[in-house]
Parts: sequence; C-alpha cells; structure tokens
Amino acid sequence: MARENLADLQAFVAVAQARSFTRAAAQLGLSRSALSHAMTGLEARLGMRLLTRTTRSVSVTDAGARLLAVLSPRFEDIAAELAQLSALRDKPAGTVRITAHDHAIKTVLWPRLAPLLREYPDIRVELSVDYGLTDIVAERFDAGVRSGDSLNKDMIAVRISPDLRVAIVAAPSYFEGRAAPSSPKDLVHHRCINLRLPTAGGLYAWELQKDGETVEVRVDGQVTVNNTYLKLDAALDGLGLCTLPHDLVEAHLQAGRLVPVLPDWWPTFPGYHLYFPHRRQMSPAFALVLEAVRVQVRG
Repeated sequence: MARENLADLQAFVAVAQARSFTRAAAQLGLSRSALSHAMTGLEARLGMRLLTRTTRSVSVTDAGARLLAVLSPRFEDIAAELAQLSALRDKPAGTVRITAHDHAIKTVLWPRLAPLLREYPDIRVELSVDYGLTDIVAERFDAGVRSGDSLNKDMIAVRISPDLRVAIVAAPSYFEGRAAPSSPKDLVHHRCINLRLPTAGGLYAWELQKDGETVEVRVDGQVTVNNTYLKLDAALDGLGLCTLPHDLVEAHLQAGRLVPVLPDWWPTFPGYHLYFPHRRQMSPAFALVLEAVRVQVRG
C-alpha cells in the first residue's frame, strides 16, 4: 500500500486527541468540513474505520487507538526535533501556549513574560484563561498553571509563586443595617458572591481554615460569576461577601473600599505551579519562558 499522506495522519492524531472535529480543526487551521473529508479519505485508503462519530463527540475505534499509540509519540519526537532546530538560529523563536487562571496570568505570568517578549521578538506566547483542569496534551498546550503541585505522574510541576492567602471581604455599604458574621456558620445568612466552576458546572465551596481546622461552607447570593475580577467588581459594588486572593484586595482594604470578614479564618493554599509533560527535549523558547516564570521560594 502507498505511503499515507503525513498531513492526514497528523490530522487524525489531532482529532483523536481532541475527541472533537471542531477543536482539532481550530488547532490545525482547517475548516471542519475539510478535516472531516480528510479523515473519510484516510479511512477509505486504509480500508477500516478509525473514528466513531456521534452528534456530540468523537472517539477512536480499536484500530484507531492502535494507530494513535504508534503515531502520537513519533509526531511528538518530530515536533521536538523541529523545535531544537530553532536553537541554531541567531535568536530563539517559536510559540509557547499556556492555559492558566486569570489571576495567575495577570499577577504572575504577564509581569515576567512581558520583559522576555521585548527581549526576544521572535518568541510568541499564547495565554488562555481557563478555570478548569485542562488536558494540556489533548488541547495542545505547552504548559498549564494551577495552585499546588499535586499532578499526574507524567507531569513536571515548577513553582512560580509563593503560597496564596485567600481573603473574605465586603464593601462597607454591604454592612449597613447588617451585622458582620462572627463564625463560618453565619455565612449562610449573608449574600455571598459565588464562583461557578467549569467542571460539572458546580459552585465553588468556600474553604476556611483556623488553627488547623478546615471548614467548607456552601454559600448563596444574588450574583454568580466565572471570573475572579468580576467577583471583585461585585464586592466593590456592595453586592455581598466574597473570597478573593489577598494580593488582589490588599490595596482596597487599605483604602477602606473593602473591609475584612472573618480574618482569623482566611485560608492559605499552595502557590501557583507551572506544569508540563515530561519531554526528552525542551524547545529553546519554552526553556526561556520557564526560566522567566520560575521562582525560588520556600515551602
């Protein structure tokens, strides 16, 4: 049988990993119809079904899974070798894609990446805001950011921030005619600003800590958002109590625009970590990004 078109095989890997023609087409810069046509042609030439298509998802057949297991590491090796070739250039070049929480991007990544990008104009960075636990391999990201270093064994985690303290705050106007809560159980009697998580569409449960004791509280209120900075705006507008990173509200607390609530119960969480797959070779562009965001802190 004639050698298969490498582009079609690469497209198959993208579809199989993304489990979606739409996402794979976006990654490859193709139209969904062109990608579907290419996969139909590949299956016809091989004489077997590689993908099972439904109206909502795409999955691999047994034959598709076998082909994916063979192709995926080889394409990864090719990509790594091509990235290494850029080291022969006078200046490092390439694109680094990172998915992260908006707070991590604004307070940690961007302040360190902006100088790097000015120094290395041939390096490109794509930052994607995501509150979920993104599969960075399937979504073709080079790295992701999350709080803590508890990751799958095939991932490397590098600390990029100190531990994170979370504050509970409210605008002074919120407490006009209301008594401030004196314990976590009082929170259920207050209007609280909720954060909706992408995972199963659930609401974030407030985790509070004091003297080694951890309490989880489900709160309610008028406002639910999926963005840290919208939570801050809602709190400043007096629409309820809110949990936010302490560094984000510190200036507002000092200026009196916000007041602390239950400060003895403010929890501390492990700092942000950049995580990425174990790889035999690291592109020069990614190595520079990693060095720029890495921070040496204790604990």
